[in-house]
Amino acid sequence: MAIRSAFSRTSTRTGTTVLAAGAAALLLFSLTSCSADTADAAGNDAAGARYAVDENTLVFGVVPDSVDTQTNYQPLMDYIEQETGKNVEYHESTDYAALIEAAIAGKIDVASFSGFTYITATNNGAAITPISSIVTTEGEAPGYYSQAIVPVESNISSLEEFAGKKVCFVDPSSTSGYLFPSYNLLEAGVDPVSDVTPVFAGKHDVSVQKVGEEKECDVGFAEDSEVAKSDRVKVIAETLVPGAPIVVSDTLPAELKTQLTEVLGEVTIDDIIASGVTSADTQAFRDTFFATEPVDDQYYDTIRDICVKTSASQCQG
Repeated sequence: MAIRSAFSRTSTRTGTTVLAAGAAALLLFSLTSCSADTADAAGNDAAGARYAVDENTLVFGVVPDSVDTQTNYQPLMDYIEQETGKNVEYHESTDYAALIEAAIAGKIDVASFSGFTYITATNNGAAITPISSIVTTEGEAPGYYSQAIVPVESNISSLEEFAGKKVCFVDPSSTSGYLFPSYNLLEAGVDPVSDVTPVFAGKHDVSVQKVGEEKECDVGFAEDSEVAKSDRVKVIAETLVPGAPIVVSDTLPAELKTQLTEVLGEVTIDDIIASGVTSADTQAFRDTFFATEPVDDQYYDTIRDICVKTSASQCQG
């Protein structure tokens, strides 16, 4: 109202009119500047795009899969930082649900999800798009195995024998550590809720550890990369799981989304090392990363189907 009255004020003296118009213009500029400052403080840019923190920072979110999670992703974050010129901030959620909540709230810009957490997040309003999935070995397609494990000396040899046992799962929102295991148990005639005693280990390596120790869990499930590190468990069944997606936030500027898609959509470890990211030239990174391959939303329809078959509450929006 004050701006409108300043512009409409009339005077018989030209100087008074000019002064009023100048004051109005100054006030309008001041209000606009304040609005822009507020937008910046909220993580927005002038075009209306939104960042988790600010336009100079990209927050990279991950699910807490193992004690080595940050080490496994650091070279990839260094590569993103180099190619985009942005500071990349590592964000490891306390659990799977926390990463889902962060995505819904717009607190991450780029992230490595599991397929199940991606479906759960988007079903609940997260504005994210899958762009690629990590391939760990040359010649392989995206994907990994959900493995049913027992202590190495155990006589258990089938999922049917999991009935009545203390079963280590990873997390209620884990693809290979809960959703696929639940489906496979149901297919074997074992209810994953009422026919077993569920124990949620929190991380894949912890699930393997607990089964190997034969204390808190009699049997369990985990992803293949963590199972392979232990000589105290053996695999009695496994299922191929769609590769975990790298996602970008839909609220980022269109040009930046395109750039991130190009940077992360199809890149090999050799490409990353050749670009000058020396942190990628280690055996530890080679053990977890060979390349990325493009994926899209439809790639995860298998998980949606299993959500229906298991009636998993986490799948619901």
